[in-house]
Amino acid sequence: MTTKNIHEAKLDSVKEISSTSAEFVIKPLYYGYGNTLGNSLRRVLLSSVKGAAITAFSVEGITHEFTTIPGVREDVMDIMLNLKNIRFKMHTDAPVELTLEMKGEKQSEKKGEKRVIAGDIKLPAEVEIANPNQVICHIDDPKVVLKMHFVVESGRGYLTIDQASADRLHSDMIAIDAVFTPVLRVRYKVENTRVGQDTNLQQLTLTIDTDGTITPKEAFEEAAAILVNQYKALAGGTEVESAPTPGNSEDEDDSGLMLSIEELDLSARTANALLNNDIRTIRDLVTLSETDLKDLKGFGQKALDEVKEKLTEFNI
Repeated sequence: MTTKNIHEAKLDSVKEISSTSAEFVIKPLYYGYGNTLGNSLRRVLLSSVKGAAITAFSVEGITHEFTTIPGVREDVMDIMLNLKNIRFKMHTDAPVELTLEMKGEKQSEKKGEKRVIAGDIKLPAEVEIANPNQVICHIDDPKVVLKMHFVVESGRGYLTIDQASADRLHSDMIAIDAVFTPVLRVRYKVENTRVGQDTNLQQLTLTIDTDGTITPKEAFEEAAAILVNQYKALAGGTEVESAPTPGNSEDEDDSGLMLSIEELDLSARTANALLNNDIRTIRDLVTLSETDLKDLKGFGQKALDEVKEKLTEFNI
């Protein structure tokens, strides 16, 4: 077969659903490429896009996480879980130390408590918080002064608590296992599509939801760049020719691809098997891989060998 069955994917449209959600449509793709591309992008989006999170924290007067804080409703373990939900955007690669100091002044006589939220953390210019209303804890005693310190780091994927503990900047801080990825959810679906006479094509629709520290388009482009870099490293110096977009005959240099299947002078059985599967031109034929051809109804190994021999004769 020929390298012309390799098709360069194109981003057809981007639909913004909200500031943190968008839908990307990629088409046309050759049959089978939809799931290949969709699954690869989804895995990279959920595991490898750069983000930021708290990796360690301390509370003045507290030495370990298995304890309570006088005058605070939540224990230290509950506070740890709340800290994991704070979404940071960093403009530096270096770890940043943050502080929080709150007094337990009553907000209302009815509740009798002070709510401490992410927006109460003092931020330098290089750090932003996407969800400042995220609750950290509640102070029940108006006499209590809560002082906390945090280390925020940028990274990719997931940092285990063992790694965070080993790499923490301050040994007296409590380490947290951190999820750096700013992508919350990725869904994709593959549908059939057509371009001109080509019907054996697919389109990929990818929906990306982020936490607000990065736009869906930025996440999509970063994931695609990661995949490109990985594949380039594997390909070495090998290059292949990309096929023109299916249906775009104006850019077709090889008019021989538009010849009918009958022009190959195949045996009646092989020709009928191709025609019955709506393979009517040589161009329809060369867009399919050997695996795709074997999956055709009534088309076996003997027919595949015959087709390959004929295509060689036609220098295709």
